[in-house]
Amino acid sequence: MTPLLPSLAAAGLYAGAALYQALLLSRRAVPDKRLLGLLGVLALLAHGIGLRLLLLDNGALRLDFFNAASLLAAAVIALTLLASLRIPVENLLMLLFPLGSLTALLALLPGGTTQPIVEAPGILAHILLSILAYGMLTMAVLQSLLLLLQNHQLKHKHPSGIIRNFPPLQTMESLLFSFLWGGWLLLSLSLLSGWLFLDDLFAQHLVHKTLLACLAWVVFGVLLWGRHQLGWRGGKAIRWTLAGFLLLMLAYFGSKLVREFILHI
Repeated sequence: MTPLLPSLAAAGLYAGAALYQALLLSRRAVPDKRLLGLLGVLALLAHGIGLRLLLLDNGALRLDFFNAASLLAAAVIALTLLASLRIPVENLLMLLFPLGSLTALLALLPGGTTQPIVEAPGILAHILLSILAYGMLTMAVLQSLLLLLQNHQLKHKHPSGIIRNFPPLQTMESLLFSFLWGGWLLLSLSLLSGWLFLDDLFAQHLVHKTLLACLAWVVFGVLLWGRHQLGWRGGKAIRWTLAGFLLLMLAYFGSKLVREFILHI
């Protein structure tokens, strides 16, 4: 079986779910949460099948740039769908479903020059923790951008139809810091597992990624400390969130872009 059919099915289901949600919200109606969740789960299942065929190469893990982006998108969507069972985060799916559709299609394109990863379980666990950390912190960034948009429109007293369907600002802010705590803890475990299982975390091909990831860890840690001790919120919290996320994305995608498409290593 080729990854083409499940990946195309995933892209179509994601696009259909996003269109359904956007149409209802534009009419100031609330989408059916069960139907939206069902479409998301079906898309995610198809996405997972396509990713399995793309990622596994005779028992090794092929994690080139587009595959990594697709896997990250799937992880974020899965986490959001799980979170939506308990807390009101359906608004995030308006951004995540199109992202899932795009990355599912991009993963079908020829990748860079990354060789398949054949490693011990400890290193594979490190890779998985890293992806989950990026996923959770991506949710935090998307939530912060929605919070910024909501705050801006409420201040100018012209909230759009979509914004009127958002939870209150206090709930949105609480969700943001829940995602930040989860992402920071996963990032901590990722760095710890890298220190335990990698031979040299500061080897030449890892040093930039490690330093940037550690800086991101510090930025998110300071933000969480500032929230707990100084009551940071609003614009300050959003700026710190974006700064930490930028460092994290440079650590992973920046190094992969340079190595795969510029240095060809």
